[in-house]
Amino acid sequence: MNRQIRQLGVALVVLFALLFARLNQVQVFDAESLTSNPLNTRRVVRDFGERRGSIVTADGVVVAESVEVDGRFARERRYPEGPLYAHITGYFSFEFGATGVERTFNDELAGRTDTQRFASFFDFFGDGDISADITLTIDSELQSIAVDALGQRRGSVVVLDPRTGEVLAFHSHPTFDPNQISTTDLTAARAAKEALDDDPDVPLLTRAHREVFPPGSTFKVITAASALETGRASPTEPIFDEVVDYQLPLTEVSLRNFGGNLCGGDLATSLALSCNTSFAELGAEYLGPELLTSTAESFGFNETPPFDIPLGATSRFPTDYGNSLGLSDQSPPATIVEGSSLLAQAAIGQYDVRATPLQMALVASGIANDGEILAPHVVSSVTDSAGEETLERVEPTLWRRAVSPEVAAITSSLMVGAVESGTAQSLARPGLIIGAKTGTAEIDAGSVTSDTHAWIIAFAGPAGGQQELAIAVVVEAVPGGGQQTGGAVAGPIAAALIDGQFS
Repeated sequence: MNRQIRQLGVALVVLFALLFARLNQVQVFDAESLTSNPLNTRRVVRDFGERRGSIVTADGVVVAESVEVDGRFARERRYPEGPLYAHITGYFSFEFGATGVERTFNDELAGRTDTQRFASFFDFFGDGDISADITLTIDSELQSIAVDALGQRRGSVVVLDPRTGEVLAFHSHPTFDPNQISTTDLTAARAAKEALDDDPDVPLLTRAHREVFPPGSTFKVITAASALETGRASPTEPIFDEVVDYQLPLTEVSLRNFGGNLCGGDLATSLALSCNTSFAELGAEYLGPELLTSTAESFGFNETPPFDIPLGATSRFPTDYGNSLGLSDQSPPATIVEGSSLLAQAAIGQYDVRATPLQMALVASGIANDGEILAPHVVSSVTDSAGEETLERVEPTLWRRAVSPEVAAITSSLMVGAVESGTAQSLARPGLIIGAKTGTAEIDAGSVTSDTHAWIIAFAGPAGGQQELAIAVVVEAVPGGGQQTGGAVAGPIAAALIDGQFS
């Protein structure tokens, strides 16, 4: 009898141990996979039912908050400014998950980080709210200016502080209203999401950092910096012939200056007037693919920038030019080789060169900040729900050393020249140091009648002080609309932002 009782006891202990092991496996080792399983909606329901922190701009405008509602869910996510910040905040949806800052900082907003859980363990007398609020770097006035200046045209505006990497304005159009997807009326949310997904303008796509475009002549800033950094050119040498077109090496095709204009001179004049012929020759016959590719990559091309809004695209500079040879060991002008014609087009931001507006804002930022590009970010801090404790603060972080401070200073002066006497004169403002480069980017490279994107990149700051703004604007081509120039179309948007900052 005792023997049977002992056997039963051993069996119960073994079964209990197996049960204990299984529970630990499910609750500890398999917890993350079960939580992230798309079929498991318990976490989403839980997060919807619990408190969730607010998202506010740098100057205190609430752009996302949770409000109590009746029904299945205790709370619903609301966006008081509607579409104005949609591509920054993203949406928070029961069925479709989260995007934007709502996605990147979901755990902080919902109070799910280890720090917040630890705090809740000792919060015996508090109200149990361990959610955190997110403060953005966005300036609400600059954001509104960007939205109003771009209007209903397809395009993007990015404004950075080159000293810190803070994003001050970030807008793409078409946009959407995140309230429609985040509503707890799930039938309405599904209908809204389906309509947005079916929209040929793709309003859910944040063009500012997820879409790439040919940057056109704005890329000439990188070509100029490459020539200066490698010693292949100075602001005054060589002197490029004043011509209307440049015959692409080993072809019978000519690359023309915009409008068929006679253009040439030294590097300073060629950048100010945006001479395609000068920069095509500079790329093909003075730099070569190795040097130009190296400089492009030092500015961040062929690598995705670190950014706290997810799913960014990689800007690209082509590395394959057939049998084209590097010119590192040759004295310019170089021997023409196969592939030089493609490199000539790449040097003016055409061929297969593609960039996001964010990337081109980083180019302007690097030139304005002594050659250093700081990692861009839209979140400045995470604070507890009472606003009494900062849980996390985003500090400036170096991402790339693009060029030397000396080369950055020279390139900066070349861009200032474009404002003083070149294609960006509409940006000139008394008491400010402003540099810029306009761009007219052909969708169908080589065609003088194709529709074009209008670009401008710029920096601005007070005379005698540091540069405070780095700007990139692209207004996308209108089908059948023909050529639109960066100076005439994108320039006024940049000018409005500069006026908003310094007036």
